[in-house]
Amino acid sequence: QEGPGEDGGQSEPPEPEEAEKCRSESPRNGDQEMGGPEMNGEKESTKGSEEFRPGEECGERDQKKAQEKKKAKGLGKEITLLMQTLNTLSTPEEKLAALCKKYAELLEEHRNSQKQMKILQKKQTQLVQEKDHLQSEHSKAILARSKLESLCRELQRHNRTLKEEGVQRAREEEEKRKEVTSHFQVTLNDIQLQMEQHNERNSKLRQENMELAERLKKLIEQYELREEHIDKVFKHKDLQQQLVDAKLQQAQEMLKEAEERHQREKDFLLKEAVESQRMCELMKQQETHLKQQLALYTEKFEEFQNTLSKSSEVFTTFKQEMEKMTKKIKKLEKETTMYRSRWESSNKALLEMAEEKTLRDKELEGLQVKIQRLEKLCRALQTERNDLNKKVQDLCAHAPRADADPLEPLKDPSRDGSEAAAGRPFPLLCVGFVYRTGTKSSRERGCPVHPGLPPALCSSQNLPMSQ
Repeated sequence: QEGPGEDGGQSEPPEPEEAEKCRSESPRNGDQEMGGPEMNGEKESTKGSEEFRPGEECGERDQKKAQEKKKAKGLGKEITLLMQTLNTLSTPEEKLAALCKKYAELLEEHRNSQKQMKILQKKQTQLVQEKDHLQSEHSKAILARSKLESLCRELQRHNRTLKEEGVQRAREEEEKRKEVTSHFQVTLNDIQLQMEQHNERNSKLRQENMELAERLKKLIEQYELREEHIDKVFKHKDLQQQLVDAKLQQAQEMLKEAEERHQREKDFLLKEAVESQRMCELMKQQETHLKQQLALYTEKFEEFQNTLSKSSEVFTTFKQEMEKMTKKIKKLEKETTMYRSRWESSNKALLEMAEEKTLRDKELEGLQVKIQRLEKLCRALQTERNDLNKKVQDLCAHAPRADADPLEPLKDPSRDGSEAAAGRPFPLLCVGFVYRTGTKSSRERGCPVHPGLPPALCSSQNLPMSQ
């Protein structure tokens, strides 16, 4: 029972976007390397090795995608194995117990993964802060070094020119020295202004990173609250399931009691018919009550589906914000390899959450199947009730036929027509009720069931029955 969206729909991230990212990142790395100051000859040798890294990283991403596909297929196989084990079980109670165990295991795994995700996010924020600090210091040092080197070269050139020139141009050399000192002061002022601008930019970037971290924390808290709400809904539905099972057991006990009464009170068919009618009314009331409960269950399932759709929207917004954050950090970071690995780990966690969502959808489908089974049970109870009514009518119809011959000429056609019109299934119930006292006076009194009939015409006076 693997769906088409389990292997290919949710587990496969969009491939063309990652290819474009790899293409766009390779020229960026080249620009950064060409724009930086060339300190030594070693810098040029490292450029060639760093230009080949984006292609290697794209190959690693393809391998990771293939591994994720294999994992998704393995999950589909696990689902099929679970369904096979459920099919081996005979009763729905055992199936429910197995599903509850599996759900508890998945909940524990999910909570552990969430704890690990929180720890990794804290480490990520710390490392990003340290990285930003080190990058700022490194950039400051590089700028200072490059400018000092340029100034030193200019000073060396001036010193050479001063050595070549003679003593005759001493005054010109002094003027030139003054110009050099003024130029040096201007360059120092420019350096200070650039340092201040870089500090302001770094402070703004730190504030943006802190705001993004706060947004992530808020999203995680909202997700935890949604999970608690979903757990409460599941517990409530389990309690309602137990109530329905208890009511079904009560209905079965009532049916057993009705059967026992039917066996005990074979001699008193009239009383048994009245009790069976009362039982039918109770069963109708229970049927209406069960239908109302089924309607409530359907409404609650719709609410649950709405909450799941809202949680999926929250997930999509969370993904969009994560993508924006990665784009901003990629512009600022030079060492992209560390951040890509962490970003891929967060994507894996999101894929696991999506897989858990599919499992919950399947659990919802199982609950709907249970509701259908309950409806089938209600229908079976209705059929049993109709069968009991038919049996009672058959018994009441067969009972007067045993002694119907001596009473046929004494029947009143008007009375029979009125009884048929009124829907009475028991025209002569005195056949099943026999009262023998053993004395002659009791026979002369008449039939206790039909007092209007003479004792000679009532068939109950002529049947030998036990006292």
